[in-house]
Amino acid sequence: MVDLTTPFSTLLSTLGLELYDLEFTGGSLNVTITKDGGVDVDMLAKASHAISAWLDENDPIANRYTLDVSSPGLERRLRTSAHYESAVGTTVTLRERRKGEPTRRLEGELLSVNGNTIVLKDKNVGEVTIDIDNVERARTVFVWGATAKPSPSKGRPQTSTKGRK
Repeated sequence: MVDLTTPFSTLLSTLGLELYDLEFTGGSLNVTITKDGGVDVDMLAKASHAISAWLDENDPIANRYTLDVSSPGLERRLRTSAHYESAVGTTVTLRERRKGEPTRRLEGELLSVNGNTIVLKDKNVGEVTIDIDNVERARTVFVWGATAKPSPSKGRPQTSTKGRK
């Protein structure tokens, strides 16, 4: 199959969108788009129409396929170095394949990415260095609920009205 990354990136940028991921699997062309502030249904529809029109005009795929245009969602799938780089500082969960050992499940803060290697601070194992090629599957973890905001009186000096006239 022809690499569609550049034409799709160019096409989406004219709509104010960014190509997050592109994968052809099982007769489906999966295009994942993103934008600062999120992607709504109208943006997905516009992107789908634009990509579909480009595909009809250029016909780069010989066989039948289904086009699927979506946003990555709150819990984003991580496949490429760029995906991992965008997730540094966040919580991720992954399955690591290890030669001669069972697959290991890890979850923790993604500390860094260096080429094809990531460093993860797993909540149980500690700091682990992993080759991206050994990751079976990975995604970001959406943490529900925000940290509680301090009450308005906390941190402020207390003033007393006792004894005042």
